[in-house]
Amino acid sequence: MSDDPREYHRPVQRPADTFDRRFGSTDPAEVSRAAHATASALITRVREEPTDDVLDRLVSFTDAHGIDTIAELWSHASALSLPGALWRLYLLQLMVRDDPRTAALLYERGRAVRNTVDDVVAGAPTPAGPEELGALVDEILRGVFAGDFAVALDRAASFCRVEAAGALDLADDHDRTEPDRAAAFTARALRLDTYAGDLTACAGLWRREMLT
Repeated sequence: MSDDPREYHRPVQRPADTFDRRFGSTDPAEVSRAAHATASALITRVREEPTDDVLDRLVSFTDAHGIDTIAELWSHASALSLPGALWRLYLLQLMVRDDPRTAALLYERGRAVRNTVDDVVAGAPTPAGPEELGALVDEILRGVFAGDFAVALDRAASFCRVEAAGALDLADDHDRTEPDRAAAFTARALRLDTYAGDLTACAGLWRREMLT
């Protein structure tokens, strides 16, 4: 797996494994300062005046610019930080947009096997098809900039947990006949579950005014 951000070009034709990508950096200290400064400035300015035009541009940012610009700034930030939380939210949005059918399948399977309040917290309609899930992740991202930030993070975390449960369920289906596919679903489930924990922790930090 390459770490070169130059692999991402415009117009954006993103591969389905974008969710699994990592990016290179130069000076870690400089990247960290830039990550925190840009994330803080963005959140502060937008939340002060959350106009519909600005919100629409932020929600659709990766459609026009791809993920590379955001990745260069935020992908190496600590998971328990403001830029780290924003990076994970954009990755979740991209995961759904890159392959909405699989995302919807995972969500419905996860909803069926996960007997918790996560589906309610995430706020997906029933049933949640590809279009509905796309609208849901956009709504969650919009809530980050023009709503209760912690609630948006909690919704994203619950979404991750439902998707993770669905991925594990599908992995079990393919374990004997398609082990490679089963391994891919298992890896995605673990990643989503990790993101869920990160986002839940970030929500708690935000409520204590400690997320920077």
